[in-house]
Amino acid sequence: MKKNLNSTKNSRRNFVKKTSLLATGISIVPRHVLGGSGFTAPSDKLVIAGIGIGGKGEEDIANLAKSGKANIAYLCDVDDRKAANSVKRFPNAKFYKDWRELLDKEADSFDAVSISTPDHTHAVATMAAMKRGKHVFVQKPLTHDIYEARKLTEAAKKYKVVTQMGNQGSSGDGVRKMREWYNAGVIGKAHTVYCWTNRPVWPQGISWPTKKAEVPKELDWDLWLGTAPFKNYVDGLVPFNWRGWWDYGTGALGDMGCHLIEPPFSVLDLKYPKDVQCSVGSVYVDSFKRGYFPESMPPSSHVTMTFPKTSQTDDDIKLHWMDGGIQPTRPEELGPNEVFGDGGNGALIIGTKGKMMCGTYGKNPQLLPTSRTNEINVAQKFERVPDGEEGHYAQWVDAAIAGYGNMEVSSPFEIAGPLTETLLIANLAIRGYDIRDEKENKDGKIYYEYPGRNIEMVWDAENMRVTNLEEANSYVKREYRKGWTLD
Repeated sequence: MKKNLNSTKNSRRNFVKKTSLLATGISIVPRHVLGGSGFTAPSDKLVIAGIGIGGKGEEDIANLAKSGKANIAYLCDVDDRKAANSVKRFPNAKFYKDWRELLDKEADSFDAVSISTPDHTHAVATMAAMKRGKHVFVQKPLTHDIYEARKLTEAAKKYKVVTQMGNQGSSGDGVRKMREWYNAGVIGKAHTVYCWTNRPVWPQGISWPTKKAEVPKELDWDLWLGTAPFKNYVDGLVPFNWRGWWDYGTGALGDMGCHLIEPPFSVLDLKYPKDVQCSVGSVYVDSFKRGYFPESMPPSSHVTMTFPKTSQTDDDIKLHWMDGGIQPTRPEELGPNEVFGDGGNGALIIGTKGKMMCGTYGKNPQLLPTSRTNEINVAQKFERVPDGEEGHYAQWVDAAIAGYGNMEVSSPFEIAGPLTETLLIANLAIRGYDIRDEKENKDGKIYYEYPGRNIEMVWDAENMRVTNLEEANSYVKREYRKGWTLD
């Protein structure tokens, strides 16, 4: 994992050094004059196509444009309603509904792609863009499946494109401060981590709606489904609540894990867990009977992952993930009225000599007791990204203009890929816990026996397999709907 993050200033300085040798008799000309897919002259703006431009995607392309070095030239969304604000903001951008058509027709006219679709579309759109030599900015989580995350990580290196995942806290000052504290030995060697969130804030633990609804005229439902199995359109799924359904989303882990697990990942140099176990919250359909809703995530979960020893630890690390409002016990060093994390979310790292915590995005890092935060002074070792979390977008733009390998970014796929895989391995345990056996009772009716599989699921990272619960491996790589492919 790369340790030092170059600032924009240093990137420009390095570029000047490299180009000064060419100063005599050679001038830099714009990309569109030189031509060639994926080539960007450093004097030119980064020409970007936005895929998924409503909601978070709207914010993403606006932030990319705010850098002053990006030209949002193409827009793509399956829903005209959600696309409206971005279309109005960028009136000169050409609009498409199908990102495949956009890439096929316009690939030679832009340099990079911002992707902010529902989770189940991230991988196919990202891979298609990288194969065409496009730099990619992809919203978190990087992918829907473990297999997809591994393939995108490999492809980024193969196609030599600049990549960044949209977990902006990785560019913030907070995680760098925590790394400096840890490397200075302030809390000793870590052994236990807790991360928690108040998500989901969308429905989970429910049955799929049985009432078919009319597809809004502005929405291309078939394109929205993309890789997922065909189902009739239902109300309440688009544009937000898809997060709670396994076919499309990745639940609270996908939504918040990239923000909350990233700080301990960075501080402790974690990669892939070697085992995982969990327990989940149940929903009762009446006073005595638990509901069984295999298409939807549970309302809450507590997942425990074991990571192998790293260069930053003396032994294995236990990382606890809690969602649905579950939180760890407050540290005894925290005052009774002091906020734990940022209230609903947070991360706590426990070491042999002390503890430190932070909120979402690694914000407001504090040593415990909190009085130590201002008492302990350590040298700044890691360069800060200009404008912190907001600079996450400009950092990627600068790196893409500089070209592959010339400037580091905070969350390239070589880091974002393993982080995403970790979240999805935790989801494997959640789904594995709820695998049920069909049984037939005396009157011939089928029911499902609830096993509550709180077992230690052993993970073979190299081969991307659970070695002791074969049924769970069906979720490592899903089957796409006919007509869609990753490879």
